[in-house]
Amino acid sequence: MEIKLRPIGVVHSPFKTNEDIETERFADPQGFDSVEGDLEIFEEYEAGLKDTEGFSHLIIIFAFHESEGYRLHTKPFLDDQLRGLFSTRSPNRPNPIGLTVVKVVERKGNRLRVKGIDMIEGTPILEIKPYTPRDQKPSIKFGWLEDKMKKK
Repeated sequence: MEIKLRPIGVVHSPFKTNEDIETERFADPQGFDSVEGDLEIFEEYEAGLKDTEGFSHLIIIFAFHESEGYRLHTKPFLDDQLRGLFSTRSPNRPNPIGLTVVKVVERKGNRLRVKGIDMIEGTPILEIKPYTPRDQKPSIKFGWLEDKMKKK
């Protein structure tokens, strides 16, 4: 089976390289909540942005466009053990697709100003979905990350 995806837009981010993302992680391992950027949606898809400004948060599905290859075991950020790839957020994956949740600041035409950017400049946006109560899950477990979170 072949799956074809086309970007619907592009990310404008203060992070220009993957190294910039890593630097930010070391500066604030708790997250990227205050980092702002823009999601520029291509004009042919702009009409699909109607009503997005009514949501506080959106789910962004994107391509790790600078990812090269993958390993099924990887050493994640802030860890010294090899972990199974699918228990990490490594950008190096069999299908280099990422997912993040951003806070909507405002919409101006085909651009969404958002907070929570953790993507680099030029990242292709594949899809946008509203973040809804359905996405909030009770009794969440964090696997190997639970020990890392306790140390903070």
